[in-house]
Order: sequence, then structure tokens, then C-alpha cells
Amino acid sequence: MNIENQQLYREFINREEGILHAPFQPEFEFYHSIKNGDLQVVRALCQEKLHEKKGLGTLSSNSIQNMKYHFAITTALVTRYCVEGGMDFVEAYSLSDHYIFSADQCNSIEEISVLHQSMCLDYTNRMSKIHKTAIHSKPVSSAIDYIYDHLHTRITLNQLAAHVHLSPSYLSRTFKAETGISISEYIQNKKLETAKNMLEFSDYSISEIAAILAYPSHSYFSDIFRKSTQMTPQAYRTIRFRKLGI
Repeated sequence: MNIENQQLYREFINREEGILHAPFQPEFEFYHSIKNGDLQVVRALCQEKLHEKKGLGTLSSNSIQNMKYHFAITTALVTRYCVEGGMDFVEAYSLSDHYIFSADQCNSIEEISVLHQSMCLDYTNRMSKIHKTAIHSKPVSSAIDYIYDHLHTRITLNQLAAHVHLSPSYLSRTFKAETGISISEYIQNKKLETAKNMLEFSDYSISEIAAILAYPSHSYFSDIFRKSTQMTPQAYRTIRFRKLGI
């Protein structure tokens, strides 16, 4: 069962079919993924070319100029999100000026789309480094990477400590000192974040999500979810569910 859950978790994380055909709407995960430095998600989202995205309005009768306008709007929004996420104001807006000027020099829609991918990944990579810089020690950074890769399992302190070659007590103290929360709280938060994403962007049943994320039971998952969000998983899905690809 654990192997099956691991496969389902990987399928969700790498859900290219759903992501690649997602409508281009800022309120979706696109800007938040850049802000959070989530390179995996942004790479997948950026496989869909800017000029192929659905729902782009007509801002100019000239097709190339139209894409330049959309590029500038996207870059402005990405910049604002990254500043909110901790990027230096001067760095963020200097980068924005650079990319918007570069887009203005493009002579084709395809060039603008390629530049759009580069811009998004550049900002995301910088945000990823900013988030990792906030975590000063390599053991804690390694522990966090392990947690992300093993959300489909029951992660224990002893497992993490063995992975980073520290004693459990020392890792526990160091982790809390650098992140502000305990390891168990961090794991719980990340599992809940993933559960919300799965409820919103997948067709997995609530029981399947509970199993994929290694919760001991459907009812336990529902209790934890309700305590965190003040609503049941089903209520959350009813409000937030977005069927991608249409």
C-alpha cells in the first residue's frame, strides 16, 4: 500500500496533464508558486507557452505587441508577489525592468514566450534561494527536503535525524530554533498544504488523499483538517475545487 501511495503522491506532484492545460488565471497557484520558490510546479506550468494560454485578452490589434503587453503585466505581478515574499525591492524591480526591456526587443511571439519562461524561472529560482537562505544550517535544509519528498509516508524524528546524521534531540532543537516551529508541526503543516492542493486540483477522494499522505485514517485526517481550517475536507473542496483543463 505504501508503494501505491508513493506512486499516487508522485503522480499528483508531477500532474503535468492537469497543470499544462490549466487556465491562465492569476488567482491560481502560478504566482504563489513563484513567490514560494517552487521550481517543480513553475517548470511544469511554464511548459505551456504564454501565447498558448487560454483566456488572454486582446490588448492590441498587433499580435506581437499584444503579447508584449501581457508579458509586462505578468512580470509586474510576479515582481509584486516576490517583493511580498521577501525579495529585495531594488533587485525585484531592476529584474522587472530588464525583462520588460528585453521583451520589447523581441521580434516574434515565440521569442516572447521563451523569455516569459526564463523570467518566471529566474524569479522562482531567486525566491527559492531566499527561502533556503533563511534556513542557516545544511542539516535543517536537508531535513526539509526529506520531508517534502516523503509526505506520502509517516515521517519520524528518528528517520530525519538518521538522514541528516544528527541526534534526534539536537536536530529537534536546531530545527525549531531556525524555523520557529517543531518538526512535527512543520510536517503537519506541509501535509495539510498538500491536502488542500489535492482537494482543489485533483479528483482523488478524501479517503484516497488521507491514505496518500499517510494519515492513519479518514476520520483522523478530517479531524486534523477541520481543526486547521474550521471546515471539513468536503466543505473545502466544495468551495475551492477547480477542474483544470476546461
